Amino acid sequence: MGQFVAHNWGLVNKAIEARRERAFDFLAALVAEPSVVGNEAGAQRVVATELARLGFEVRELEVPDGIGDRDGAGEPQVPYADRPLVVGERPGEGRSLLVNGHVDVVPPGDVSLWTGDPFEPRVVDGWLYGRGAGDMKAGFAMALLAIEGLLESAPEAIAGPLSFLSTFEEECTGNGTLAAAHAGVLADAVVLPEPTNLELLLEGIGILWLELTVQGRSAHAHLPQAGANSIRLALPLLTAMQELQDELNPDGGNRHALNLGTFHAGDWQSSVPGVARIGVRIGFPREWSPAEAQRRVTDAIERAAGDDPWLAEHPPRLRFNGFRAEGYALDPAHELARELSAAHADVVGEAPPVQDGTATTDARYYLNQFGVPALCYGPRVRSIHGIDEAVELDSIVTGARVLARFLARFYGGAA
Repeated sequence: MGQFVAHNWGLVNKAIEARRERAFDFLAALVAEPSVVGNEAGAQRVVATELARLGFEVRELEVPDGIGDRDGAGEPQVPYADRPLVVGERPGEGRSLLVNGHVDVVPPGDVSLWTGDPFEPRVVDGWLYGRGAGDMKAGFAMALLAIEGLLESAPEAIAGPLSFLSTFEEECTGNGTLAAAHAGVLADAVVLPEPTNLELLLEGIGILWLELTVQGRSAHAHLPQAGANSIRLALPLLTAMQELQDELNPDGGNRHALNLGTFHAGDWQSSVPGVARIGVRIGFPREWSPAEAQRRVTDAIERAAGDDPWLAEHPPRLRFNGFRAEGYALDPAHELARELSAAHADVVGEAPPVQDGTATTDARYYLNQFGVPALCYGPRVRSIHGIDEAVELDSIVTGARVLARFLARFYGGAA
């Protein structure tokens, strides 16, 4: 057990405050790396350099090609060659902790709608803007600022083993975290500094990705009867998906939300479109397995297709192409949640709210596949996955102060 005591917090807070601008510079360097899926290597180098600066022993891991066959895996998106996971490790005795963050970001969308280049970070009124600033590169800055503050002012507070995993494909499969866990990157508990607005996130629903391909028949627009319009044919299938969403939310609301994320059809305005491809994300209850969710979706599409003469003869193709994520939950009374909540109360003055989990995170693997407690806690953000995504810089500092207290509690050096 460490010798760290409560009256040292003034020194820790001072150390964190003194290093906040360095943490923001690190965050800016991360945001400047356009680490969409398949292009994460530059961001991983930034993380590896920072971990090494803080005294972590840094190594790389490869994601094996067969990861998609593992229990809980998603459908791989692009080849894993030359896409390393980064692991930083500090030795110690006793209870171990892992911090997990992902560098992959979603595409910026129409860049003309942003107030600036989405990969040129900029600060306006205390908020840092850029794709991935909130989800979740700010979490890296927050966690490493907390660690650096403790290492500088009270290194005895981190008495046990501490690891940091920088992963990818959290936004589409989760396979990076799953591969690392199977390679032994585990601990007694895991904290993921996802963007939670300084609230606790302890649960997630099931998430399924699918691609629906509707095959019509091309023709000249002046003879539409000679063709079969794939866009028109797709509409009743989308209605069937909407009806499934309604069934999944019997009390209203959109906890298990359907999102039509992509729709590609046709190549000429005066031609009947022959093929339509629709990318869908749908949430499903924690009680269901991904296989059950796939069955429900398949049944809904097949019923709708059977009602149309063309589709009955030319069935749409359904491919599950990304997330096959199980729901998960950590008991709010678990020691890990109580310790982080107490640390937050020490800094903010009251316990943090607990969020309603309507998405998923990589915490599911630790809880479901490995029996390791895990939760999410991170900075205050806005417009994640949207235009002008941003993080509140002061919340990074507040979150770092909370995590520093949590670390001391976790390792047993502070009451």
